Amino acid sequence: MISLNVKVEKQKLREEIWNKMEKLRVALPPFPIRNRIPNFIGSDKAAEKVRELEEWKKAKVILVNPDSPQRRIRELALLDKKILVFASPRLKHGYLKIDSQKTEGKEKLASTIKGAFKFGEKLKELPKPDLIVTGCVAVDKDFYRLGKGCGYGDKEIKMFEEKFGKIVVVTTIHDCQLVEKVPREENDTRVDIIVTPTKIFRR
Repeated sequence: MISLNVKVEKQKLREEIWNKMEKLRVALPPFPIRNRIPNFIGSDKAAEKVRELEEWKKAKVILVNPDSPQRRIRELALLDKKILVFASPRLKHGYLKIDSQKTEGKEKLASTIKGAFKFGEKLKELPKPDLIVTGCVAVDKDFYRLGKGCGYGDKEIKMFEEKFGKIVVVTTIHDCQLVEKVPREENDTRVDIIVTPTKIFRR
């Protein structure tokens, strides 16, 4: 019963965030933003801030989700000559590895879903990422994340950490997506670094 209540509270919070982003006019395509990790004005600025992190600079392999607000992060990974591990949408096709040596001059295209399938190689064996970048609908001040409700983000983080041990997890959000508290369930995961267009928060 508690779990059902938490699920209802989570969906209520998602609706609040999607409504707020529309009201503030900070949402970007693809529309509608409901049932998505919402794209936002300033997502490119947040991506540039991620690029400044020491964890980013040291990372050779970066796992990034396929959502629109993290597209620029995927492009930057390729521009910075890192190996990009791309989680296919809803993990229908597993994970792809995109080698920056094969995408020179085409990093923008390769950072899209279509481009990832064009330039990427389907992985049979998962490499250890030095950094994970995930998308969220909301994140709270205790660094708990709220996804769009399918559970892929949490499963992904847990799977990689069970296989390889602790990996630093970063998310990029609009400032209005930072909330006091996300309703929690036992399997929910936390991020280590929250990056907005204006701020960086560390756990």
